[in-house]
Amino acid sequence: MSLTADLFWSFRSPYSYLAIGRYRALAASHDVTIDLRPVYPLAIRQPDFFERNHPNWLGYTMRDMMRVAQFHGIPFGPPRPDPIVQNVHTREIAAEQPYIFRLTRLGQAASRRGKSLAFCDEAAQLIWGGAQDWHLGDHLAGAACRAGLDLAELDAEAETDAEALDAEIAANQAALELAGHWGVPTLVFDGEPFFGQDRIELAKWRMEQKGLRPR
Repeated sequence: MSLTADLFWSFRSPYSYLAIGRYRALAASHDVTIDLRPVYPLAIRQPDFFERNHPNWLGYTMRDMMRVAQFHGIPFGPPRPDPIVQNVHTREIAAEQPYIFRLTRLGQAASRRGKSLAFCDEAAQLIWGGAQDWHLGDHLAGAACRAGLDLAELDAEAETDAEALDAEIAANQAALELAGHWGVPTLVFDGEPFFGQDRIELAKWRMEQKGLRPR
């Protein structure tokens, strides 16, 4: 019997990016379906989060995510532009956010079609893999195409059905918290949460205990 799991994930989270390719590879190599359920990042849900953090938090996080990428051989570069508009000096989150709402709604529209894992992986490779101006030209259209989707169709749905998509995204966040965590990336398998890009092998081990087999 094929296994299933939910992956709660954010376009702004570098650790989500560092995890998604490996989770996608796991779903391709083993008999498990991983449904990616996008959520809005902390910058949207808790805009003062970064201002309240310890001064060392940002510097350490930058160092850590770069070495994780190097360790796993994952292309990595600062997003250009950042999916969240934020003052890097004061850490203040801007009131106007032209990217994250579109991205997250696109991810949820892809989830409606059962292709969110592929689409979000392809888009994340642009955003965090070093692409300049990933939001312009045919970058996202190419990501959608590689995931078997049509960007124009997704964008139209993201605009005309934004309220319903946001309700689904809020339900994703509620499901994440009900499962026992609040952050991303978190994989939930058989009611058990596995938070972080460094818990993938642990999640796979648990799945193998429940019958995970190679395809």
